[in-house]
Amino acid sequence: MARNSAIRVGDTVIGPGERATVRLPVADLYTGTSLAMPVHVVCGRREGPVLFVSAAIHGDELNGVEIIRRLLKRKALSSIRGTLLAVPIVNVHGFLDQSRYLPDRRDLNRSFPGSRKGSVAARMAYTFVHEIVEKADFGIDLHTGAINRSNLPQIRGNLDDEATLQLARAFGAPVIVNSNARDGSLRQCAADKGMPVLIYEAGEALRFDELSIRAGLRGTISAMRHIGMLPSGSKKAPVSPVVADSTSWVRAPDSGIVTPKVELGSRVKAGQALAVIGDPVGDEEVWVKAPFDGIIIGRSNLPLAHEGDALFNVAAFKSVSRAEDRVEEFAAVHGD
Repeated sequence: MARNSAIRVGDTVIGPGERATVRLPVADLYTGTSLAMPVHVVCGRREGPVLFVSAAIHGDELNGVEIIRRLLKRKALSSIRGTLLAVPIVNVHGFLDQSRYLPDRRDLNRSFPGSRKGSVAARMAYTFVHEIVEKADFGIDLHTGAINRSNLPQIRGNLDDEATLQLARAFGAPVIVNSNARDGSLRQCAADKGMPVLIYEAGEALRFDELSIRAGLRGTISAMRHIGMLPSGSKKAPVSPVVADSTSWVRAPDSGIVTPKVELGSRVKAGQALAVIGDPVGDEEVWVKAPFDGIIIGRSNLPLAHEGDALFNVAAFKSVSRAEDRVEEFAAVHGD
């Protein structure tokens, strides 16, 4: 196996067999302080692919930060082939503010590829693309649901691309969703460069979810094994996922107090009651029902809803029973 090449991140050159933490300057704030993006670089002794793993593009999505922290402590990284670029906090300002957004309310994940002389969001996106994306062969971007909304662990990506599909299967989340990339997103920017990128969605913003963290860590390591960065493990193979045919949010038909009747990951049948919405000052109740057979892959955690609010995300499958088996197997593997 040939010797790996050194890699430059910012002004730092990391050679084969070396590890370093680089802080990439992003912008100077009006407080007189500087904003910097931390990057942990693990450069293996032997050649192999370059993988970036990123988290907290939305500053309040915390599970990925812990996934990367645990990943960097793994002894297996001492035998890595190629180079790992781990960015645990992309949106540093949002992370400090415990906010999804930047101070000007811009969404960093709608700001790619960015600009060297634009807003803080544009500069942050530009720095990430120039210093990380352009040097990588694969990417894994770690997310959670929004505030008061939980996601079942799932992978989203362009499954029409065979390399992305195989990487998604190797990750081992119970559900894979073939989703279109949104303009200005990191995934769209990477796709324009021909790079396979996975989006891991699991848990809720501003909360640590242990099952989601364990699954994300194991999935990232499985993906690294799949692309040849780590030796094959002797442990049990990851869960074989199922691909969703479609997903649809079920919205509140009326406003009121929401009492859910199903849990995240539950199998539901068309017409089944998902929740009841009650009038807080009266006796009227309205039932929320499943539009089709499927699995609950996302849900609102708020007990209050306005008419039209998204309450449950239901995924449809060719075989719902097979999907249910995968969810149960996943919970058994990662819940120990």
